[in-house]
Amino acid sequence: MTFSADTFTIKHEHQPDTARIERRLLVVAGLFLLVNYLGLTLVRNSVELEEWVHLGVWVIGAVVGTALLEHFLPFRDPLLFPVTMFLSGWGLILIERLAPPFAERQTIWLAVSVAAMLVVSIFPHLLRWLRQFRYVLLLLGILLLVGTIVLGTNPSGLLSAPQLWLGFGAIFFQPSEALKIILVAFLASYLAEQFPAIRSGALGGNRGLSISPRVLGPIVLMWTICILILVWQRDLGTAILFFTIFVLLLYVASGSNLVLVSGLLLIIAAGLVAYKAFPVVQLRMDIWINPWPESDGRAFQIVQSLLAFAAGGTFGQGIAQGSPTYIPVVHSDFVFSALAEEWGLLGTIAVIACIAILVARGMRIAIRQEKRSFLALLAVGLSLLIATQSFLIMAGVLKLVPLTGITLPYLSYGGSSLLASFVILGLLLRLSALEN
Repeated sequence: MTFSADTFTIKHEHQPDTARIERRLLVVAGLFLLVNYLGLTLVRNSVELEEWVHLGVWVIGAVVGTALLEHFLPFRDPLLFPVTMFLSGWGLILIERLAPPFAERQTIWLAVSVAAMLVVSIFPHLLRWLRQFRYVLLLLGILLLVGTIVLGTNPSGLLSAPQLWLGFGAIFFQPSEALKIILVAFLASYLAEQFPAIRSGALGGNRGLSISPRVLGPIVLMWTICILILVWQRDLGTAILFFTIFVLLLYVASGSNLVLVSGLLLIIAAGLVAYKAFPVVQLRMDIWINPWPESDGRAFQIVQSLLAFAAGGTFGQGIAQGSPTYIPVVHSDFVFSALAEEWGLLGTIAVIACIAILVARGMRIAIRQEKRSFLALLAVGLSLLIATQSFLIMAGVLKLVPLTGITLPYLSYGGSSLLASFVILGLLLRLSALEN
């Protein structure tokens, strides 16, 4: 990869297959949602107008979204938008089934998120600004986190719960969701600028052992500050996500195996320190190692999650036929468990396949932009955000890794998470439409 300061231009060739593929996939997604909403209505034996309003908002978002994208980005990737709309629509069904009072809020956030995605993907100067004003964005992100420590609250109103939100009236958002995109953009821009020094250090002499402190110093300092703030907030899942993305992006830029080894050792060391220092980490580690002795106490949530996977079998119990509501906070942290119980192994495979498609298409975009280091690293970082976050929560509810308490992109309840995920989609759509 070579860094280029050239203007980022959109392809103007028309690709007729793009619109056709995208629309067909959206129709398939819409039919899936329609069938499931009908199933939910039959099970409840009542027609709730609000349910169909939610579906109507999804349809409007899909129609308006694909029309505007076709006009402004005719050469975009044809799979990104339909797959994310499919997942977000499925998430609406799950929230309507599991926690109906939250479905209206999620629908509003979906409309806002689609609008934000369109603005991000269509706005012509955003990528250039992300590259040029990286330190301003980084400072803004850190100020948001500091503001959360000072003014943070929790929508539940419990003082003992983590105060991870900033609130304005009835609206709450998590600054860490915005910060993860800001940090990826910062790292992509900084690593692209330092690319020659990083590569010469990683490839010269002892591979990976001579990377200049001038290159690593500011990055390590920045990450130390962010991790300390996040640990102070007890948002350890986000801290792990941030550090993992940092290590992987640095590895992509340097090609040094030492980066991966060092990162893994640092994560293990941080985990051991956190286990001794924070009761919440100790709890999650204990119930990860052996939850069964406390299945009716501290480990109740993860045990119920495992039982939901077992009850789902291959084809699932059917919508509204299982008992996933026994799992506390099922509509947020454990939405994948509810999906597994009611849609079975086939449903979980479908979700994993959709996430894999998004990540693979993001990596494909990065390969196509390999001559522009910033664009390639940005596409890699955004793709890794989706992949890492999805893995951590899906593996966590299956007890393959300790629980991290983060959301499953596009599916879990959470306005900040949904908005950030659609901003990521908008950036990937913009990148996919650029000239190679």
